[in-house]
Amino acid sequence: MPEIPELEAIRGYFNEFASGKRIVEATTRIPVVFRSGAKALSAGLAGKTLGEVTRHGKFLLVAVEPGHVMAINPMLTGRFQFVPGETKLRAKTCLVLRLEGSERELRYSDERLMGKIYLLEAGQLSLIPNWDAGGPDLMDPSLDEDAWVERIKKYRGQIKGVLTKAEFVQGIGNAYADEILWEAKINPYRPRTRLSEEQLRELFRAARAVMTWATPLVRDSMVKDGVLDYEERRDFMHVHRLGGKPCPRCGHTISELTPNQRVTSFCRNCQPEN
Repeated sequence: MPEIPELEAIRGYFNEFASGKRIVEATTRIPVVFRSGAKALSAGLAGKTLGEVTRHGKFLLVAVEPGHVMAINPMLTGRFQFVPGETKLRAKTCLVLRLEGSERELRYSDERLMGKIYLLEAGQLSLIPNWDAGGPDLMDPSLDEDAWVERIKKYRGQIKGVLTKAEFVQGIGNAYADEILWEAKINPYRPRTRLSEEQLRELFRAARAVMTWATPLVRDSMVKDGVLDYEERRDFMHVHRLGGKPCPRCGHTISELTPNQRVTSFCRNCQPEN
C-alpha cells in the first residue's frame, strides 16, 4: 500500500515532469475505480491542464486547471507510471492520460481495483466520503509535537493500531508504522495508555524522521533514467517483513506476527513489552 514516502516521491516527480502539460486525451479503461463516473471524468480531463500535485494523507491531489482537482487514493495496489506511449499496458490499467508535448503517458493501474479516483470542483473535497472525519496529515506543519500528544491521548488500544487510525493522523500505514515503532523503540502491542508522555513525543519525532528518511530512497527505487515505473520496493526497511533476520540495531532476531492477516514486524529486544 502506498504510504507517505511513496506518494511524496510520486508527487515530486509529477510536479517536475507533468505539471503544466495539457491533457490531449484521457482514457478511462476500467470504470469501477472512477467514483465520479468514468465518462464524466474522461470528458472533464480532456483539454485541461495538469497543475500542481499535492498530497493529503493517502490521497494524491492533482490540480486540473481551470477549477478542478483529481483526487486519487490508490488504496492497496494502485500504481502509477509515466512511461513512453509504446510501453505495454499493465493488465489492469485504469486511466491513461496522453499529454501534449510529451512522448510519455501518465498511467494508473490497480491490480485489485480497490483504488478511488474523483474529479471534483476545487474546494469540494469534503464530498469525498469520510474526508472531513480524518485527522491532520502527519507532515502538516501545523501538527507540532504538542498537538500530536494532545490528539493521541484521546485514543486507547494498542499503539500500532492508533498510529494507523486515519481519525488520529493521516498517512501512516502498516509498513511504516512498524518502522516508526522500531525507530522509537516501542513495542507495537503496548497499549497507548501505558506509554509515557516522553514516549509519545519520541513517537512523533520518529514518525517525522522515518518519512523524511524514506522518501528519497523510494524515489530512487521507482525512477530510472527519468522514467517513473512504480512497483513497490521496500528493501531498505529495518524491520518490516524482515522476520527471522537480525535486527540492524542490536542483532536480535526480528519477530513477525500476522494477527488479523496484517503483518507486524518488530524486535523483542529493542522493543520490549514492558
